[in-house]
Amino acid sequence: MIFSERLKQLMQELKMSQVTLANAIGYTQRAVSKWLNGQAEPSASAVYACAKFFDVSADYLLGLED
Repeated sequence: MIFSERLKQLMQELKMSQVTLANAIGYTQRAVSKWLNGQAEPSASAVYACAKFFDVSADYLLGLED
């Protein structure tokens, strides 16, 4: 559940909508919504895309480092 919390925080800091993030990383808004609500776990490629977009490490998104 840490991924969803970190993703929400990063999106809020940039005042970014689910649609905007989805378009930026090449995923659907539905996928982003499921990640944020804890209904689905992102794939490794999705974690990578989010990390690259927000300029953070994948370990940060996964809660392995602060």
